[in-house]
Amino acid sequence: MTKERLYLFDTTLRDGAQTTGVDFSLDDKRHIATMLDGLGVDYVEGGYPGANPTDTEFFKKKATKNAKFAAFGMTKRAGRSASNDPGIAGLLEAHADTITFVAKTWDYQVHVALGCTLDENLDSIADSIKYVRTHNREAILDCEHFFDGYKANPDYALQCAMTAHRAGARWIVLCDTNGGTLPQEIEAIVKEVIKHIPGSHLGIHAHNDTENAVANSLAAVRAGVRQIQGTLNGLGERCGNANLTSIIPTLMLKADYADRFEIGVPQEKLSMLTKLSHTFDELLNRAPNRHAPYVGASAFATKAGIHASAVLKDPRTYEHVPPDSVGNVRRMLVSDQAGKSNILAELERIGVELAKDDPRVVRVLDEVKEKEALGYAYEGADASFELLARRILGQLPNYFEVERFRINVERRLNAVGVLVTVSEAVVKVIIDGEELISAAEGNGPINALDLALRKDLGRYQKYIEDLELLDYRVRVFQGGTDAVTRVLIEFGDKEGARWSTVGVSANIIDASFHALTDAVVYKLYKAGAR
Repeated sequence: MTKERLYLFDTTLRDGAQTTGVDFSLDDKRHIATMLDGLGVDYVEGGYPGANPTDTEFFKKKATKNAKFAAFGMTKRAGRSASNDPGIAGLLEAHADTITFVAKTWDYQVHVALGCTLDENLDSIADSIKYVRTHNREAILDCEHFFDGYKANPDYALQCAMTAHRAGARWIVLCDTNGGTLPQEIEAIVKEVIKHIPGSHLGIHAHNDTENAVANSLAAVRAGVRQIQGTLNGLGERCGNANLTSIIPTLMLKADYADRFEIGVPQEKLSMLTKLSHTFDELLNRAPNRHAPYVGASAFATKAGIHASAVLKDPRTYEHVPPDSVGNVRRMLVSDQAGKSNILAELERIGVELAKDDPRVVRVLDEVKEKEALGYAYEGADASFELLARRILGQLPNYFEVERFRINVERRLNAVGVLVTVSEAVVKVIIDGEELISAAEGNGPINALDLALRKDLGRYQKYIEDLELLDYRVRVFQGGTDAVTRVLIEFGDKEGARWSTVGVSANIIDASFHALTDAVVYKLYKAGAR
Protein backbone atom coordinates (compact mmCIF):
# COMPACT_ATOMS: atom_id res chain seq x y z
CA MET A 1 0.00 0.00 0.00
CA THR A 2 1.31 3.45 -0.92
CA LYS A 3 1.92 5.58 2.14
CA GLU A 4 0.82 9.20 2.38
CA ARG A 5 3.55 11.79 2.63
CA LEU A 6 3.79 14.00 5.71
CA TYR A 7 5.92 17.14 5.48
CA LEU A 8 8.04 18.46 8.35
CA PHE A 9 8.50 22.21 8.71
CA ASP A 10 11.17 23.24 11.22
CA THR A 11 10.91 26.68 12.77
CA THR A 12 13.73 26.39 15.32
CA LEU A 13 15.61 29.33 13.83
CA ARG A 14 12.56 31.60 13.83
CA ASP A 15 9.98 30.63 16.45
CA GLY A 16 12.56 28.77 18.53
CA ALA A 17 14.70 31.91 18.61
CA GLN A 18 11.98 33.54 20.75
CA THR A 19 12.91 31.26 23.65
CA THR A 20 13.94 33.13 26.77
CA GLY A 21 17.73 33.06 27.05
CA VAL A 22 18.34 31.89 23.46
CA ASP A 23 20.20 34.17 21.09
CA PHE A 24 21.49 32.54 17.89
CA SER A 25 24.61 33.94 16.29
CA LEU A 26 25.03 33.85 12.51
CA ASP A 27 27.36 30.85 12.83
CA ASP A 28 24.84 29.13 15.09
CA LYS A 29 22.12 29.59 12.48
CA ARG A 30 24.26 28.21 9.70
CA HIS A 31 25.31 25.21 11.79
CA ILE A 32 21.75 24.41 12.88
CA ALA A 33 20.38 24.81 9.34
CA THR A 34 22.98 22.29 8.11
CA MET A 35 22.01 19.86 10.89
CA LEU A 36 18.31 20.13 10.01
CA ASP A 37 19.00 19.79 6.31
CA GLY A 38 20.99 16.65 6.95
CA LEU A 39 18.27 15.22 9.16
CA GLY A 40 15.75 15.27 6.33
CA VAL A 41 13.14 17.87 7.28
CA ASP A 42 11.30 19.35 4.29
CA TYR A 43 11.42 23.01 5.32
CA VAL A 44 13.86 25.06 7.36
CA GLU A 45 12.47 28.43 8.36
CA GLY A 46 15.47 30.67 8.81
CA GLY A 47 13.95 33.74 10.42
CA TYR A 48 12.61 37.18 9.53
CA PRO A 49 14.86 38.98 7.01
CA GLY A 50 14.90 42.68 7.72
CA ALA A 51 13.88 42.28 11.35
CA ASN A 52 17.48 42.19 12.64
CA PRO A 53 21.01 42.21 11.19
CA THR A 54 21.63 38.51 11.88
CA ASP A 55 18.56 37.31 9.97
CA THR A 56 19.19 39.74 7.14
CA GLU A 57 22.77 38.46 6.74
CA PHE A 58 21.60 34.85 7.06
CA PHE A 59 19.34 35.22 4.02
CA LYS A 60 22.04 36.60 1.74
CA LYS A 61 22.54 33.06 0.50
CA LYS A 62 20.56 29.86 0.72
CA ALA A 63 21.41 27.91 3.87
CA THR A 64 20.12 24.46 2.82
CA LYS A 65 20.88 22.02 0.03
CA ASN A 66 17.87 19.71 0.19
CA ALA A 67 15.23 21.32 2.41
CA LYS A 68 13.26 24.31 1.21
CA PHE A 69 14.59 27.48 2.84
CA ALA A 70 11.75 29.60 4.19
CA ALA A 71 11.65 33.30 5.07
CA PHE A 72 9.04 34.61 7.49
CA GLY A 73 7.20 37.92 7.39
CA MET A 74 3.95 39.83 7.62
CA THR A 75 1.30 40.17 4.95
CA LYS A 76 1.07 43.62 3.35
CA ARG A 77 -0.15 46.53 5.39
CA ALA A 78 -3.73 47.64 4.92
CA GLY A 79 -4.08 50.62 2.60
CA ARG A 80 -1.16 49.83 0.29
CA SER A 81 -0.45 47.28 -2.40
CA ALA A 82 1.81 44.27 -1.96
CA SER A 83 4.11 45.63 -4.67
CA ASN A 84 4.58 48.78 -2.59
CA ASP A 85 5.14 47.11 0.78
CA PRO A 86 8.75 47.32 2.07
CA GLY A 87 8.36 44.19 4.22
CA ILE A 88 7.37 42.04 1.26
CA ALA A 89 10.14 43.59 -0.83
CA GLY A 90 12.60 42.46 1.81
CA LEU A 91 11.19 38.92 1.73
CA LEU A 92 11.58 38.72 -2.03
CA GLU A 93 15.17 39.97 -1.80
CA ALA A 94 16.01 37.09 0.55
CA HIS A 95 17.50 33.94 -0.92
CA ALA A 96 14.54 31.80 0.10
CA ASP A 97 12.51 29.17 -1.72
CA THR A 98 9.39 29.80 0.32
CA ILE A 99 7.74 32.85 1.84
CA THR A 100 5.80 32.20 5.05
CA PHE A 101 3.30 34.94 5.77
CA VAL A 102 1.65 35.33 9.14
CA ALA A 103 -1.85 36.77 9.33
CA LYS A 104 -4.42 37.28 12.05
CA THR A 105 -7.37 34.93 11.69
CA TRP A 106 -9.17 35.82 14.92
CA ASP A 107 -11.52 38.76 14.32
CA TYR A 108 -10.75 40.18 17.76
CA GLN A 109 -7.01 40.25 16.97
CA VAL A 110 -7.64 41.92 13.60
CA HIS A 111 -9.40 44.83 15.28
CA VAL A 112 -7.06 45.11 18.29
CA ALA A 113 -3.63 44.27 16.84
CA LEU A 114 -3.96 45.45 13.24
CA GLY A 115 -6.53 48.21 13.58
CA CYS A 116 -8.07 47.43 10.20
CA THR A 117 -11.36 45.99 8.99
CA LEU A 118 -11.97 42.30 8.54
CA ASP A 119 -12.23 42.73 4.77
CA GLU A 120 -8.96 44.68 4.64
CA ASN A 121 -7.26 41.78 6.42
CA LEU A 122 -8.64 39.33 3.84
CA ASP A 123 -7.38 41.61 1.05
CA SER A 124 -3.90 41.69 2.63
CA ILE A 125 -3.81 37.89 2.71
CA ALA A 126 -4.90 37.47 -0.90
CA ASP A 127 -2.77 40.29 -2.37
CA SER A 128 0.41 39.20 -0.53
CA ILE A 129 0.18 35.56 -1.60
CA LYS A 130 -0.70 36.38 -5.22
CA TYR A 131 2.18 38.84 -5.44
CA VAL A 132 4.91 36.44 -4.26
CA ARG A 133 3.45 33.73 -6.49
CA THR A 134 4.05 36.01 -9.49
CA HIS A 135 7.71 36.05 -8.39
CA ASN A 136 7.87 32.23 -8.54
CA ARG A 137 8.03 31.78 -4.78
CA GLU A 138 6.09 29.18 -2.88
CA ALA A 139 3.73 30.83 -0.39
CA ILE A 140 2.59 29.60 3.02
CA LEU A 141 0.11 31.28 5.34
CA ASP A 142 0.44 30.86 9.09
CA CYS A 143 -3.08 31.43 10.39
CA GLU A 144 -2.21 33.04 13.70
CA HIS A 145 -4.66 32.40 16.58
CA PHE A 146 -6.65 30.16 14.25
CA PHE A 147 -8.21 27.88 16.87
CA ASP A 148 -9.15 30.73 19.21
CA GLY A 149 -10.47 32.58 16.19
CA TYR A 150 -12.48 29.60 15.04
CA LYS A 151 -14.08 29.21 18.46
CA ALA A 152 -15.00 32.91 18.50
CA ASN A 153 -16.03 33.36 14.85
CA PRO A 154 -15.71 30.19 12.75
CA ASP A 155 -16.94 31.84 9.57
CA TYR A 156 -14.23 34.50 9.59
CA ALA A 157 -11.41 32.14 10.57
CA LEU A 158 -12.41 29.90 7.67
CA GLN A 159 -12.61 32.89 5.32
CA CYS A 160 -8.98 33.74 6.09
CA ALA A 161 -7.83 30.16 5.41
CA MET A 162 -9.93 29.80 2.27
CA THR A 163 -8.75 33.17 0.94
CA ALA A 164 -5.13 31.98 1.22
CA HIS A 165 -5.98 28.73 -0.54
CA ARG A 166 -7.75 30.47 -3.41
CA ALA A 167 -4.83 32.89 -3.77
CA GLY A 168 -2.44 29.99 -4.36
CA ALA A 169 -0.84 29.26 -0.99
CA ARG A 170 0.85 25.86 -0.97
CA TRP A 171 0.16 25.41 2.73
CA ILE A 172 -2.37 26.96 5.07
CA VAL A 173 -1.07 26.35 8.57
CA LEU A 174 -3.52 26.32 11.47
CA CYS A 175 -1.80 27.82 14.50
CA ASP A 176 -2.62 27.21 18.14
CA THR A 177 -0.78 30.41 18.99
CA ASN A 178 -1.77 30.57 22.66
CA GLY A 179 -1.16 26.85 23.12
CA GLY A 180 -4.40 26.41 25.04
CA THR A 181 -6.38 24.18 22.68
CA LEU A 182 -6.79 20.52 23.63
CA PRO A 183 -6.34 17.50 21.30
CA GLN A 184 -10.03 16.69 20.94
CA GLU A 185 -10.73 20.33 20.00
CA ILE A 186 -7.90 20.32 17.45
CA GLU A 187 -9.20 17.15 15.83
CA ALA A 188 -12.81 18.36 15.66
CA ILE A 189 -11.93 21.80 14.23
CA VAL A 190 -9.49 20.41 11.65
CA LYS A 191 -12.19 18.02 10.41
CA GLU A 192 -14.44 21.03 9.80
CA VAL A 193 -11.71 22.93 7.97
CA ILE A 194 -11.02 19.96 5.69
CA LYS A 195 -14.57 20.25 4.39
CA HIS A 196 -13.39 23.48 2.72
CA ILE A 197 -9.63 23.00 2.13
CA PRO A 198 -7.91 19.68 1.24
CA GLY A 199 -5.77 18.23 3.98
CA SER A 200 -2.89 18.04 1.50
CA HIS A 201 -2.71 21.84 1.82
CA LEU A 202 -3.12 22.09 5.59
CA GLY A 203 -0.51 22.24 8.33
CA ILE A 204 -0.48 22.44 12.13
CA HIS A 205 1.60 24.76 14.32
CA ALA A 206 1.11 23.93 18.01
CA HIS A 207 2.49 25.63 21.11
CA ASN A 208 3.03 23.72 24.33
CA ASP A 209 1.30 25.80 26.99
CA THR A 210 -0.83 22.84 28.17
CA GLU A 211 1.93 20.24 27.50
CA ASN A 212 -0.15 19.09 24.50
CA ALA A 213 1.81 20.40 21.52
CA VAL A 214 2.95 16.95 20.35
CA ALA A 215 -0.47 15.42 21.05
CA ASN A 216 -2.18 18.30 19.23
CA SER A 217 0.08 17.86 16.21
CA LEU A 218 -0.68 14.14 16.04
CA ALA A 219 -4.40 14.84 16.50
CA ALA A 220 -4.27 17.22 13.53
CA VAL A 221 -2.57 14.54 11.43
CA ARG A 222 -5.30 12.06 12.35
CA ALA A 223 -7.87 14.65 11.28
CA GLY A 224 -6.16 15.13 7.92
CA VAL A 225 -3.40 17.79 7.92
CA ARG A 226 -0.25 16.79 6.10
CA GLN A 227 2.32 19.32 7.30
CA ILE A 228 3.64 19.50 10.87
CA GLN A 229 5.55 22.49 12.20
CA GLY A 230 7.81 22.28 15.23
CA THR A 231 11.27 22.84 16.65
CA LEU A 232 14.27 20.83 17.83
CA ASN A 233 13.89 19.85 21.49
CA GLY A 234 10.61 21.78 21.63
CA LEU A 235 12.31 25.18 21.71
CA GLY A 236 9.98 28.18 21.62
CA GLU A 237 8.49 31.14 23.44
CA ARG A 238 6.76 30.65 26.78
CA CYS A 239 6.45 26.84 27.15
CA GLY A 240 7.82 25.98 23.72
CA ASN A 241 6.62 24.54 20.43
CA ALA A 242 5.74 21.05 19.26
CA ASN A 243 8.89 19.00 19.74
CA LEU A 244 10.07 17.50 16.44
CA THR A 245 12.55 15.38 18.40
CA SER A 246 9.51 13.54 19.81
CA ILE A 247 7.26 13.78 16.76
CA ILE A 248 9.75 12.30 14.28
CA PRO A 249 10.35 8.96 16.08
CA THR A 250 6.64 8.67 16.88
CA LEU A 251 5.78 8.99 13.18
CA MET A 252 8.48 6.48 12.23
CA LEU A 253 8.21 3.91 15.02
CA LYS A 254 4.55 3.81 16.04
CA ALA A 255 2.45 1.58 13.79
CA ASP A 256 -0.60 3.87 13.73
CA TYR A 257 1.51 6.42 11.88
CA ALA A 258 4.39 4.41 10.40
CA ASP A 259 1.98 2.10 8.53
CA ARG A 260 0.09 5.01 6.97
CA PHE A 261 2.65 7.76 6.48
CA GLU A 262 6.20 8.43 5.41
CA ILE A 263 8.41 11.43 6.07
CA GLY A 264 11.65 12.70 4.61
CA VAL A 265 13.83 11.49 7.49
CA PRO A 266 15.61 8.25 6.46
CA GLN A 267 15.92 5.37 8.91
CA GLU A 268 19.67 5.78 9.31
CA LYS A 269 19.18 9.41 10.37
CA LEU A 270 16.67 8.40 13.03
CA SER A 271 19.40 6.43 14.78
CA MET A 272 21.39 9.68 15.07
CA LEU A 273 18.53 11.63 16.66
CA THR A 274 19.88 11.50 20.22
CA LYS A 275 23.26 12.82 19.15
CA LEU A 276 21.63 15.60 17.10
CA SER A 277 19.44 16.60 20.04
CA HIS A 278 22.40 16.77 22.42
CA THR A 279 24.58 18.60 19.89
CA PHE A 280 21.86 21.21 19.58
CA ASP A 281 21.80 21.69 23.35
CA GLU A 282 25.57 22.03 23.34
CA LEU A 283 25.26 24.87 20.83
CA LEU A 284 22.84 26.56 23.21
CA ASN A 285 25.28 25.97 26.09
CA ARG A 286 22.67 24.17 28.17
CA ALA A 287 22.49 20.70 29.67
CA PRO A 288 20.32 18.24 27.72
CA ASN A 289 17.01 17.36 29.34
CA ARG A 290 17.67 13.97 30.94
CA HIS A 291 13.95 13.19 30.96
CA ALA A 292 13.20 14.08 27.33
CA PRO A 293 11.22 11.35 25.53
CA TYR A 294 13.27 9.15 23.18
CA VAL A 295 16.55 11.13 23.46
CA GLY A 296 16.95 11.87 27.18
CA ALA A 297 19.55 10.07 29.26
CA SER A 298 16.73 8.73 31.44
CA ALA A 299 14.40 7.77 28.57
CA PHE A 300 15.53 4.14 28.77
CA ALA A 301 16.84 4.13 32.33
CA THR A 302 15.60 1.71 34.98
CA LYS A 303 16.09 2.37 38.69
CA ALA A 304 14.04 -0.15 40.64
CA GLY A 305 15.67 -3.57 40.97
CA ILE A 306 12.53 -5.53 40.05
CA HIS A 307 12.13 -3.47 36.87
CA ALA A 308 15.76 -3.99 35.94
CA SER A 309 15.36 -7.74 36.29
CA ALA A 310 12.36 -7.65 33.95
CA VAL A 311 14.19 -5.51 31.37
CA LEU A 312 17.11 -7.91 31.30
CA LYS A 313 14.71 -10.78 30.60
CA ASP A 314 12.73 -8.89 27.94
CA PRO A 315 13.36 -5.18 27.24
CA ARG A 316 9.78 -4.77 25.98
CA THR A 317 8.55 -4.96 29.56
CA TYR A 318 9.61 -1.36 30.16
CA GLU A 319 10.79 -0.03 26.77
CA HIS A 320 8.25 1.10 24.21
CA VAL A 321 10.86 1.19 21.40
CA PRO A 322 14.44 -0.15 21.18
CA PRO A 323 16.83 2.54 22.52
CA ASP A 324 19.24 2.15 19.59
CA SER A 325 16.47 2.98 17.10
CA VAL A 326 16.90 6.63 18.12
CA GLY A 327 20.59 6.41 18.99
CA ASN A 328 20.03 6.15 22.73
CA VAL A 329 21.21 3.46 25.16
CA ARG A 330 19.68 1.38 27.92
CA ARG A 331 20.77 2.32 31.43
CA MET A 332 20.36 0.41 34.67
CA LEU A 333 20.63 3.09 37.32
CA VAL A 334 22.57 2.34 40.44
CA SER A 335 20.89 3.66 43.58
CA ASP A 336 19.64 2.60 46.99
CA GLN A 337 16.68 1.04 45.18
CA ALA A 338 18.96 -1.09 43.03
CA GLY A 339 19.12 -4.86 43.05
CA LYS A 340 21.70 -7.29 41.73
CA SER A 341 20.22 -6.96 38.24
CA ASN A 342 21.00 -3.24 38.17
CA ILE A 343 24.55 -3.82 39.36
CA LEU A 344 25.19 -6.63 36.87
CA ALA A 345 23.79 -4.60 34.00
CA GLU A 346 25.82 -1.53 34.90
CA LEU A 347 28.97 -3.58 35.34
CA GLU A 348 28.39 -5.13 31.93
CA ARG A 349 27.95 -1.65 30.43
CA ILE A 350 31.39 -0.61 31.69
CA GLY A 351 32.97 -3.82 30.46
CA VAL A 352 32.99 -5.94 33.63
CA GLU A 353 31.30 -9.32 33.41
CA LEU A 354 30.59 -11.18 36.62
CA ALA A 355 28.47 -14.23 37.26
CA LYS A 356 25.20 -13.67 39.09
CA ASP A 357 26.42 -15.63 42.09
CA ASP A 358 29.81 -13.87 42.29
CA PRO A 359 30.06 -12.56 45.88
CA ARG A 360 31.66 -9.35 44.61
CA VAL A 361 28.32 -8.32 43.10
CA VAL A 362 26.81 -8.20 46.58
CA ARG A 363 29.87 -6.30 47.84
CA VAL A 364 29.39 -3.63 45.19
CA LEU A 365 25.65 -3.46 45.89
CA ASP A 366 26.17 -3.15 49.65
CA GLU A 367 28.80 -0.44 49.16
CA VAL A 368 26.46 1.53 46.88
CA LYS A 369 23.61 1.38 49.38
CA GLU A 370 25.90 2.34 52.24
CA LYS A 371 27.26 5.31 50.31
CA GLU A 372 23.81 6.47 49.24
CA ALA A 373 22.68 6.37 52.86
CA LEU A 374 25.42 8.96 53.48
CA GLY A 375 24.11 11.17 50.66
CA TYR A 376 25.82 9.90 47.51
CA ALA A 377 23.76 9.59 44.32
CA TYR A 378 25.28 7.30 41.71
CA GLU A 379 22.37 7.36 39.30
CA GLY A 380 23.61 10.79 38.19
CA ALA A 381 27.31 10.07 38.60
CA ASP A 382 28.23 7.20 36.29
CA ALA A 383 31.97 7.79 36.53
CA SER A 384 32.03 7.70 40.33
CA PHE A 385 30.13 4.42 40.28
CA GLU A 386 32.62 2.87 37.89
CA LEU A 387 35.54 3.96 40.08
CA LEU A 388 33.83 2.56 43.18
CA ALA A 389 33.19 -0.78 41.48
CA ARG A 390 36.67 -1.08 40.02
CA ARG A 391 38.27 -0.28 43.40
CA ILE A 392 36.27 -3.08 45.02
CA LEU A 393 37.24 -5.42 42.17
CA GLY A 394 40.91 -4.41 42.46
CA GLN A 395 41.02 -3.01 38.93
CA LEU A 396 41.83 0.65 39.65
CA PRO A 397 45.45 1.83 39.93
CA ASN A 398 46.41 4.28 42.66
CA TYR A 399 47.65 7.12 40.45
CA PHE A 400 48.28 9.75 43.11
CA GLU A 401 47.53 10.66 46.69
CA VAL A 402 46.37 14.08 47.86
CA GLU A 403 48.24 14.90 51.05
CA ARG A 404 46.50 18.22 51.63
CA PHE A 405 44.86 21.22 50.02
CA ARG A 406 44.17 24.78 51.15
CA ILE A 407 41.73 27.43 49.94
CA ASN A 408 42.10 31.14 50.62
CA VAL A 409 39.37 33.64 49.73
CA GLU A 410 40.32 37.28 50.07
CA ARG A 411 38.40 40.48 49.36
CA ARG A 412 40.70 43.36 48.50
CA LEU A 413 41.33 46.38 46.30
CA ASN A 414 43.08 45.54 43.06
CA ALA A 415 45.74 47.60 41.30
CA VAL A 416 43.18 50.07 39.92
CA GLY A 417 41.31 50.48 43.19
CA VAL A 418 38.36 48.21 42.43
CA LEU A 419 37.10 45.95 45.22
CA VAL A 420 37.46 42.31 44.10
CA THR A 421 37.21 38.86 45.66
CA VAL A 422 40.14 36.59 44.88
CA SER A 423 40.27 32.82 45.45
CA GLU A 424 43.56 30.95 45.67
CA ALA A 425 44.06 27.21 46.09
CA VAL A 426 47.12 25.17 46.94
CA VAL A 427 47.15 21.39 46.39
CA LYS A 428 49.89 18.96 47.45
CA VAL A 429 49.90 15.54 45.76
CA ILE A 430 52.29 12.60 45.97
CA ILE A 431 53.15 10.59 42.85
CA ASP A 432 55.69 7.75 43.10
CA GLY A 433 56.97 9.22 46.37
CA GLU A 434 57.51 12.66 44.83
CA GLU A 435 55.73 15.66 46.36
CA LEU A 436 54.16 18.07 43.87
CA ILE A 437 52.72 21.38 45.09
CA SER A 438 50.57 23.50 42.79
CA ALA A 439 48.86 26.84 43.37
CA ALA A 440 46.29 28.64 41.25
CA GLU A 441 43.89 31.57 41.37
CA GLY A 442 40.39 31.07 40.09
CA ASN A 443 36.96 32.56 39.62
CA GLY A 444 35.75 31.31 42.99
CA PRO A 445 37.15 28.66 45.35
CA ILE A 446 36.05 25.61 43.36
CA ASN A 447 37.50 26.92 40.12
CA ALA A 448 40.77 27.69 41.91
CA LEU A 449 40.84 24.22 43.44
CA ASP A 450 40.16 22.59 40.06
CA LEU A 451 42.93 24.58 38.37
CA ALA A 452 45.43 23.83 41.14
CA LEU A 453 44.68 20.10 41.12
CA ARG A 454 45.14 19.86 37.36
CA LYS A 455 48.08 22.27 37.10
CA ASP A 456 50.81 19.69 37.65
CA LEU A 457 50.21 15.96 37.92
CA GLY A 458 53.71 15.05 36.89
CA ARG A 459 53.86 12.19 34.39
CA TYR A 460 50.05 12.11 34.19
CA GLN A 461 49.72 15.72 33.08
CA LYS A 462 49.54 14.87 29.37
CA TYR A 463 46.38 12.84 29.94
CA ILE A 464 44.38 15.70 31.45
CA GLU A 465 45.33 18.66 29.28
CA ASP A 466 41.98 18.62 27.42
CA LEU A 467 39.75 18.29 30.49
CA GLU A 468 36.92 20.81 30.75
CA LEU A 469 34.52 21.32 33.64
CA LEU A 470 31.07 21.53 32.04
CA ASP A 471 28.59 21.62 34.89
CA TYR A 472 28.62 22.00 38.67
CA ARG A 473 25.57 21.32 40.83
CA VAL A 474 25.14 21.50 44.58
CA ARG A 475 22.40 20.14 46.80
CA VAL A 476 22.20 20.62 50.55
CA PHE A 477 20.05 18.14 52.47
CA GLN A 478 19.53 16.89 56.02
CA GLY A 479 19.08 20.54 56.95
CA GLY A 480 20.17 22.36 60.07
CA THR A 481 23.64 22.89 61.45
CA ASP A 482 24.61 19.31 60.52
CA ALA A 483 23.59 19.69 56.85
CA VAL A 484 25.30 17.45 54.30
CA THR A 485 26.30 18.80 50.89
CA ARG A 486 26.23 16.74 47.70
CA VAL A 487 28.18 18.03 44.71
CA LEU A 488 27.75 16.67 41.18
CA ILE A 489 30.33 17.69 38.59
CA GLU A 490 30.27 16.99 34.87
CA PHE A 491 33.49 16.96 32.86
CA GLY A 492 34.23 16.54 29.17
CA ASP A 493 37.22 16.25 26.87
CA LYS A 494 38.13 17.11 23.28
CA GLU A 495 36.93 13.70 22.07
CA GLY A 496 33.39 14.60 23.10
CA ALA A 497 33.23 12.21 26.06
CA ARG A 498 31.25 13.37 29.10
CA TRP A 499 31.17 11.91 32.58
CA SER A 500 29.76 12.86 35.98
CA THR A 501 31.19 12.41 39.46
CA VAL A 502 29.82 12.94 42.96
CA GLY A 503 31.25 14.07 46.27
CA VAL A 504 29.55 14.28 49.68
CA SER A 505 30.66 16.06 52.82
CA ALA A 506 29.45 18.47 55.48
CA ASN A 507 31.88 20.91 53.85
CA ILE A 508 31.07 22.07 50.31
CA ILE A 509 34.76 22.52 49.44
CA ASP A 510 35.57 19.00 50.59
CA ALA A 511 32.60 17.53 48.70
CA SER A 512 33.66 19.39 45.57
CA PHE A 513 37.24 18.14 45.88
CA HIS A 514 36.07 14.52 46.12
CA ALA A 515 34.11 14.97 42.90
CA LEU A 516 37.03 16.74 41.20
CA THR A 517 39.54 14.03 42.08
CA ASP A 518 37.14 11.33 40.90
CA ALA A 519 36.81 13.13 37.56
CA VAL A 520 40.58 13.27 37.10
CA VAL A 521 41.10 9.63 38.12
CA TYR A 522 38.34 8.53 35.75
CA LYS A 523 40.01 10.37 32.87
CA LEU A 524 43.36 8.75 33.68
CA TYR A 525 41.83 5.30 33.77
CA LYS A 526 39.95 5.74 30.50
CA ALA A 527 43.06 7.16 28.85
CA GLY A 528 44.97 4.02 29.78
CA ALA A 529 47.40 5.68 32.20
CA ARG A 530 49.60 3.22 34.11
